[in-house]
Amino acid sequence: LLDDFAVGDIEAALQRCTDDVDFLTHAPIDLLPHMGPRRGKAEMREMWKTVLARYSRIRYEAPIVIAEGDKVAAYLRAFFTKRSNERVVQFDLAIFYTLREGRIAQIREIIDSFDLVQQVLETDVAAVLAKSGPHEV
Repeated sequence: LLDDFAVGDIEAALQRCTDDVDFLTHAPIDLLPHMGPRRGKAEMREMWKTVLARYSRIRYEAPIVIAEGDKVAAYLRAFFTKRSNERVVQFDLAIFYTLREGRIAQIREIIDSFDLVQQVLETDVAAVLAKSGPHEV
């Protein structure tokens, strides 16, 4: 799936998924709306098209992959090259797959979204928040 997606072959990646594939990532959808919950191949296709439209090159490293039964967990380092200016967005994520009959039925991602947002926006978000003064929680 990752190899197919990284070379832009969305249809091949979708063939590895069930028709009702369920995707969820923990990312701020106010800033990255395409990363919201997705269900089914049509919604996954649209999300992946958006990502591929924004990034010219995608590469993954998977230093840890663990599989047991119908579950797969991976620690990934991702490198996405922005089409707008060729800057590389680099982030780590944990990704969890659940398989059904040999296809991916569920995808759950956990991303360091603070770091990701700073890179995508090319802004030191912490400095911006610090300048705006203390915030009550």
